[in-house]
Amino acid sequence: MSNNTNKKVAINGAGPVGALLAVMLAKKGYQIDLFESRPDSRKTTIYQGKSINLALSDRGWKALSAVGLDEEIRKQAIPMYCRVMHDINGNITKQPYGKEDQAIWSVSRAGINEQLINLAEKEPTVNVHFGHRLTQLNFSDNTAVYMDENHHQKIYESDLVFGADGAFSKVRRLMQELPKSRISYSLDYMQKSYMELTIAANEDGSHKLEKNALHIWPRKDFMLIALPNNDGSFTCTLFMDHEGELSFSSLAKHENKQQKVSEFFQQYFAPAMDYLENPVEDFLSKTPSPLCLVHIYPWLVNDSIALIGDAAHAMVPFYGQGMNCGFEDCRVLAELVEQHDHQWSDILNAYQQERKENGDAITELAKRNFIEMSDLAGDERFLLRKKIEAKFHQMHPELWIPLYSMVTFSPDIPYKTALHVGDIQRTIMDEIMLIPKIEQEWQQAHIYEKLLVLAQEKLVNNHSELRL
Repeated sequence: MSNNTNKKVAINGAGPVGALLAVMLAKKGYQIDLFESRPDSRKTTIYQGKSINLALSDRGWKALSAVGLDEEIRKQAIPMYCRVMHDINGNITKQPYGKEDQAIWSVSRAGINEQLINLAEKEPTVNVHFGHRLTQLNFSDNTAVYMDENHHQKIYESDLVFGADGAFSKVRRLMQELPKSRISYSLDYMQKSYMELTIAANEDGSHKLEKNALHIWPRKDFMLIALPNNDGSFTCTLFMDHEGELSFSSLAKHENKQQKVSEFFQQYFAPAMDYLENPVEDFLSKTPSPLCLVHIYPWLVNDSIALIGDAAHAMVPFYGQGMNCGFEDCRVLAELVEQHDHQWSDILNAYQQERKENGDAITELAKRNFIEMSDLAGDERFLLRKKIEAKFHQMHPELWIPLYSMVTFSPDIPYKTALHVGDIQRTIMDEIMLIPKIEQEWQQAHIYEKLLVLAQEKLVNNHSELRL
């Protein structure tokens, strides 16, 4: 092992990505200081009303498996094998996420965060500092000043610094303030915001809806989703416009807001009202949380300070890949440590080159997926399109992997490749869906013969580098 492993690493942000990075680098012999501005969530509630339940999929599992954490995390996770769509009249349709045994896994953000911090604390070279708010960072010598919960200043010196402190990263903000930094940056607030609601468990602790599924009430411009919890409850998230004619703002500010919010739920989510726990009261007592996108480049300063996870590429949650992408950042970085023999200038530049374009790709895919979830998921032609793709995939698995499966169940396919191939697949399927009487003839051989010709022409002949 290289002598460089005696270097001290400061990780700012003890969320899931920061905690996992601490474990990964500690296992490689590094001394880790893990800083978190908030108090210890294991001792005080800090997440209530501010966290979307997270969907853990194969990219995240691969990262956890790399350091032997997957089985411990899996004990608290619930597999979701399909989407269950609830239309406005209460009719239900199901759409499998992948093959019969493929699932995405529901985890509570607080729960997985606490598990990862517990695991980090078991590493002898990790020190966790809660209630430490970063106030200054000297980019010349990596000296950082923190204000602790007693308002005392503390100074820490490190050889490497990682900003794993989320969409509103303080490390990133200090990077941007550097003179002559030439950092390109944008933080875009989306039109949509979100609010958490709850479906309580039955009296016997069982789930009121199908447990092993992600439930969606798609309503085109807005939607409600529900992910299962181990205690029999569901964490629900309402996504809708922050402002506008029908929005969080218009409902909350109406002079008869109690009545208007009640009418809103009765009109659009009547089938869910039998399950939701005090949705009107919750709506009126909570403040909607923003959704935002972060783009920044470069991610590095002086080859010793780097951004990771949401600090580098915050995305909307509609592909369920935010945490998975952050975990993949950690895995790739850890692999590069070995590939480049602990030479951090080489490691960080290779990390930035690989992860920046993949982060951009999944951010774009996540934006697009809101339309699929809120509008198309219950559309008959859209569902037919998915059936045709699934059948063709079974016939030619080496030639065609559906986009969702590339992103969610194929951790060895880079996000950028999934985006590129998915765009080509979309043009092919647009052509297939124009075939006359496709609804009646979709299982006929001639459909798949034409699909094979198009796939070979557009995916293989012209884009041989994209072969899966």
